[in-house]
Amino acid sequence: MDSECAASRLRVVLGHLRRPSATAVAAHLTSGAISPASFHPQQFQYTQDNNVLSLEQRRFYEENGFLVIRNLVSDADIERFRNEFERICRKEVKPLGLQLMRDVTIAKSEYSPNEKAVTKVQDFQEDKELFRYCTLPQILKYVQCFTGPNIMAMHTMLINKPPDTGKKTSRHPLHQDLHYFPFRPSNNIVCAWTAMEHIDRNNGCLVVLPGTHKGTLKPHDYPQWEGGVNIMFHGIQDYDENNARVHLVMEKGDTVFFHPLLIHGSGQNKTQGFRKVCIITPLHFPKMNG
Repeated sequence: MDSECAASRLRVVLGHLRRPSATAVAAHLTSGAISPASFHPQQFQYTQDNNVLSLEQRRFYEENGFLVIRNLVSDADIERFRNEFERICRKEVKPLGLQLMRDVTIAKSEYSPNEKAVTKVQDFQEDKELFRYCTLPQILKYVQCFTGPNIMAMHTMLINKPPDTGKKTSRHPLHQDLHYFPFRPSNNIVCAWTAMEHIDRNNGCLVVLPGTHKGTLKPHDYPQWEGGVNIMFHGIQDYDENNARVHLVMEKGDTVFFHPLLIHGSGQNKTQGFRKVCIITPLHFPKMNG
């Protein structure tokens, strides 16, 4: 993609991002690319016919692979999720199947019975309070726009990105979620990612490469970069450096829906606080006959 085309595409996407009627997301360019919106309604591949998304929103998702909906989850719900997370950290509740993870730079001897003990809660489907996130009507309303009905929650996480210790292990390299999923087809999968507080580049917001959902699943491995590498994080080795990068600045309750092939990641948390988000990956499960 030449530089003139890249610049043209970028102007189109940033124009949509700045419109209050579109996806309501603050975007900051760091490099490269996004193409002109040359697309026709009959070419919808990544969204289902629905009465929730506007035509402009559908077009935006089709072209870019992500869509931010502002203020989708209430403060009250987010506080309930935060309180349950803290109860888990204090070991007041121990749901079956729940996996707790810590940053690789936190020594085992540094255990603390609060949010500093855990950087990720994974597979929280047996925790009734956290799983409520997966059943919120406003989340499901939008999920169906991408997956269709008969939704199953295939992957659940609450991420508590820690302050970086200087070893850069709080970064999450550019990757595609489909790398971690054994189920297909990819167009029946969407990720819902809800900010539990203000998120920007200082505390490690999401960075996305618009339009990369139209590509294929790429090889992933440990990132070849200077500094620490979290052994839980794989990254793409051969993405196009000319692709635009858009940083998603979000407020508490804002939710981004994105395709599992969209290339994305997050930067270091340069603050002293813990950056929290709730994540669910819903999949459309077709009804079986017989």
